[in-house]
Amino acid sequence: MTSHLYAISVDAEAPLRLARFWAELLGREVVDDPYEGVALRPDSTAGLRIRFLPTATPKAGQNRIHLDLTSASPDAQRETVARAIGLGGRHVDIGQGTEEGHVVLADREGNEFCVIEAGNSFLAGCGSIGAVNCDGTQAVGYFWSAALGWPLVWDQDQETAIQSPRGGAKVTWSGPPLMPRHGRDRVHLDLAPPADGEREAEIDRLLSLGATRVDAGRHTADDVVLADPDGNEFCLLTPR
Repeated sequence: MTSHLYAISVDAEAPLRLARFWAELLGREVVDDPYEGVALRPDSTAGLRIRFLPTATPKAGQNRIHLDLTSASPDAQRETVARAIGLGGRHVDIGQGTEEGHVVLADREGNEFCVIEAGNSFLAGCGSIGAVNCDGTQAVGYFWSAALGWPLVWDQDQETAIQSPRGGAKVTWSGPPLMPRHGRDRVHLDLAPPADGEREAEIDRLLSLGATRVDAGRHTADDVVLADPDGNEFCLLTPR
């Protein structure tokens, strides 16, 4: 059986503090993750779980995955930016032009995210988190479409995007050139087989799609760490 996207996981030096930042920003509830760390409860049946997992390694360089937050109106965009700044976030420059309609910010530990301008048709109907925006090639978009069983909703000029059949946030890949790596990725995807699934069979399926096995125990001894065809690490958790 195909694994589901269990969570977007963020390594954090202060997981609870960072979870509270995002909870206040998104209007979500902080809950104890049943396996490790703390998490934000999904805001709908198609919503994303966001986990914050402990690390002693400070952030270095720009993340290869970030969140795109949507705005219902220009006033709502300004309010989201002001709320983020009030919670301890800050403006950051990652090379965006002055003509860009979105605003680039960083959370309390420097993790980049964008507040997208109102009227963005591509993210319409996706929810408050419009996209999980990833650095990656067209081939890796195809890999993740097959890995999750999510259809491609964009495939043009080497940029790809997929979305769950239930709706919710899109997962996008921006195409080459790829960003440089700065050690282990601080933000990564966590997959899990269904509760009645067999993880070893799922490992074999993901390897047949082009994944490679990295190691075990990124955060716990039960994690199986794989990498997609671009070398981005992700975790396959126990069935749940």
